[in-house]
Amino acid sequence: MPDIDLLRSWIGRQETLHDRASLFPVAALSATLDRPDPAPAEGDVLPPMWHWLYFLPTAPQSGLGPDGHPKRGGFLPPVPLPRRMWAGGRLEFRAPIRLGEKIQRVSTIKDVTLKAGRSGKMVFVLVHHEVHGEAGLALTEEHDIVYRDAPGAAEAPPPARPAPAGAVWQREITPDDVLLFRYSALTFNGHRIHYDRRYVTEVEGYPGLIVHGPLIATLLVDLVRRNSAQTVTAFRFRAVRPIFDITRFSVCGTPQPDGTVALWAQDESGALCMEAEAKLA
Repeated sequence: MPDIDLLRSWIGRQETLHDRASLFPVAALSATLDRPDPAPAEGDVLPPMWHWLYFLPTAPQSGLGPDGHPKRGGFLPPVPLPRRMWAGGRLEFRAPIRLGEKIQRVSTIKDVTLKAGRSGKMVFVLVHHEVHGEAGLALTEEHDIVYRDAPGAAEAPPPARPAPAGAVWQREITPDDVLLFRYSALTFNGHRIHYDRRYVTEVEGYPGLIVHGPLIATLLVDLVRRNSAQTVTAFRFRAVRPIFDITRFSVCGTPQPDGTVALWAQDESGALCMEAEAKLA
C-alpha cells in the first residue's frame, strides 16, 4: 500500500530548468512526423506542443530504474507502483516561443491522490508547468501522471469505447519501431515500453510496444495544423486506451461551431484511445 502521507509531502516541491529553443530538434521532429517544413531558422515560432523537445531528463545511466525511467524520489514522489503513464494534460499557449531564444520551465507538484480502480491501487500526480521565453510567460501546462499496480494474470482489459463517427479530418498512422525509436530519442525517453519488445511483453504483459501518449497528442495538434491556418491557443487531452505498434491507428478531428476542434485517436478496431479538444483563434 502506498504511503499517501509520505507521497503528499511532495506537494509544493518545485524544479526550475533552463534550455535554449535550438533548431535541430525541430528539424528532426518535422522529419519524424513526415512534415514538408522548410529548414528551421532562428526567430521562427515553435509549433504548439513542440516544447516537449526541450527540458529533457538527464539522469545518469546509474540513476535509471529497471523500466528505463529515472529512479523515483527526486522531483517526483517515490510512488511504489510499477506502471507509470502520462494520463493527460491541459495547456494554454500565451505567447510564441521563438527558435534560438533562451527558455525556462518552472514545475510544481500541485497534488498527489490515491484511488482504487478495477486494476487495483492508483496514484495520480498533478504537475503544473510554466514555460517562459525571453519575452515572459509563453505557456502553462497541467500534466497528469498515473501510477498503477501490475494487473493480475486473470484480469481482463477494460471494455473498449467506440470512437466518434464522421470525422472531418483524418490521418492514418503506422506506429512502427522506427517511429517510436525516433520519438524516444528526440525526447530522451528511456522508458522501455516504447522500444524494448521483450520487456514490454514479458515483464509488463502488454501485446506490443506502446505508442507514447505525448506523441499521440502531438499528432492530434499536427492534424489541426495540417487542416487549419488558425492558431491553437489551448489544448486538452486524456488518454483512454493504449495504442500498440501491432496495428495502425488514426488521428481524427471535427471543427465545432464554437471555434474548437473535437479531436480523438482511434485504433484499427475503431476503439477510442485518446480524446482531446483544441481551441483556435
